[in-house]
Amino acid sequence: MLHDRWSTKKKTAAMLLSLMLMTAPLSQVSAQDPPITAGTTYVVFYVDNKEAFLDGKQVTLDSPAVIKKGRTYVPAKFLGDAFGMKVEWQPATRTILMETPTHEILLDTVNKKAWVNGLEFPFDDVAMLSNGRLLIKLTWLSDYMGAKYTYNNELRRVDVIHVNKPDGNYNPDQNNSAPIAKFAFGKQTYRIGEPIKYINLSYDPDAEGLKFVWTGKEEVFFKAGTYPVTLTATDKNGSVSATYTRNLVIEDEVYLNEVEYPVYTKPVGGYIATDWKTLYKHYFDLPDVTKTVKEDKSRTLLLSDSPETFEEKGILYQDTINGKGRLYADHLNGTDQTVGFAILATNNTDKPVTVTTTNKGEVYPSIYAHLIGSEVMVDYLMDDALEETMTIPAGSTFVYKQFPDFYPGQGVNLMYDVETDGELQFTFAADDTVSENMINLSKLPFKGHIRGTFQIAGFDWNIDVSKEGLTKPKKIIIGDGKVDPFQQGYDPQRGTDATLWGNYGTVYKIHADKPRKMAIMILAKGGAFKGPFKINGEMVKVPASGVLTAFDGMIMLAKTTGKEENLDIEFSPPAGSAFPINLIFYPLDDRAQ
Repeated sequence: MLHDRWSTKKKTAAMLLSLMLMTAPLSQVSAQDPPITAGTTYVVFYVDNKEAFLDGKQVTLDSPAVIKKGRTYVPAKFLGDAFGMKVEWQPATRTILMETPTHEILLDTVNKKAWVNGLEFPFDDVAMLSNGRLLIKLTWLSDYMGAKYTYNNELRRVDVIHVNKPDGNYNPDQNNSAPIAKFAFGKQTYRIGEPIKYINLSYDPDAEGLKFVWTGKEEVFFKAGTYPVTLTATDKNGSVSATYTRNLVIEDEVYLNEVEYPVYTKPVGGYIATDWKTLYKHYFDLPDVTKTVKEDKSRTLLLSDSPETFEEKGILYQDTINGKGRLYADHLNGTDQTVGFAILATNNTDKPVTVTTTNKGEVYPSIYAHLIGSEVMVDYLMDDALEETMTIPAGSTFVYKQFPDFYPGQGVNLMYDVETDGELQFTFAADDTVSENMINLSKLPFKGHIRGTFQIAGFDWNIDVSKEGLTKPKKIIIGDGKVDPFQQGYDPQRGTDATLWGNYGTVYKIHADKPRKMAIMILAKGGAFKGPFKINGEMVKVPASGVLTAFDGMIMLAKTTGKEENLDIEFSPPAGSAFPINLIFYPLDDRAQ
């Protein structure tokens, strides 16, 4: 029983000591910016007096310096912190660890033993406990802490001077210095939803390239609070810097909310990731932009897309053009052989007819449907100066366009603007070899995709996105068949009416006078999309790689400054892409840079 009481007292004393060590005062050295240099620390104690001085500033100690049996003892934790040395309680071993530049000291307050660099000493020879506080014998200072002291008996005053030696970062074994990690914020505090500017100020004394690891670094925060951000740097030799930390303060003031932030900050071409809930709440049910529509019926469009995947050779589509026309085809080689694909021009009149090509969109054969559809539209919208002419004698058939042979699984897409000075019959055909004899092939049956002749070139939409017309986010729908109706035509090979699903082969020209400052985004509502837009003469590919779906969110298509005289968007539905798509017009204020 007596042993248990003594054991309990020892454990209680140890726990109290641990708490007192943890609550002892610490020096005011910043953890964010550890000093490179060091200097002299000057401490003044008065025996049996809690008032002391640290570098000339008065402080109050938890336990004063004392004299016992002719020996002077001073507070260990206070001095350790003042001199930049470790003094910590180790609960697992119930010991106190002290580390000086040259010595490691372990103090066992329960068993009353002390070790200095592994050599055992009686506890009372080096330290004592006073009211649960650890005091260290003054004569140890010069031996183990590298400090000098004087004692004034008349004033009962102890003066301790310690010259702090700074830590070095040079490793002589590697002939290399460790890098220094350091950074700053663009300003002291930020608001909720305000982009954070991080300024990396790290360097390497050996002028080596560095790799960086950040933790807590976010481009924006949407909750007020204080957030620690850390940085470490590693040089080419594997030397790692000390971890550098700064606390980022986010004030409880909203700059941009979570919906506004990406719209204001994403560059053109950037993704705006979002979830279905946000899309439905903020983008699917937007009101429509006010627009006036004019159909451009100046061209006869021959569209050949059925059978889209042909499994036998033959004529895919055939009809006539007299005047301005457009030839459009999208086909995939579904045979097990390499085939040639061509467009033939046949003159069934009694005099020569000249065909002039004024614009083109063409692509090399590929197995990637979205790719060939997008690249054809890039080629077409570039609108390079082109005037190719071909004269077909009366009663003759010429190969108007011949494509490179394409292999099984490869596809072809094309779009040509033509003008004829008489009637010509155009034939889209596939065979083993390309020649005028392809005109004699059998006509392949309709397989459910788009095929027909349509009197349409495109659509001219004038929209109001001025400061008065766009006071809140609005949308334009392209290719839904309702707000944007599909064109009707005729398929002479079937002898039936035809519908131009998706309005492929047409060109949309969207114009606005004096557009306000705004963001324009694209939402692929109908499925996978890949294609270009031409905005005020500049080509924008959507997306830069891969395809865009509604699951991916939206892509920033363009941003206006509010100082433009006009906004002009030119677009043609790319083959392989699904419709409808929505263009989102989002008004911006002065928070947009």
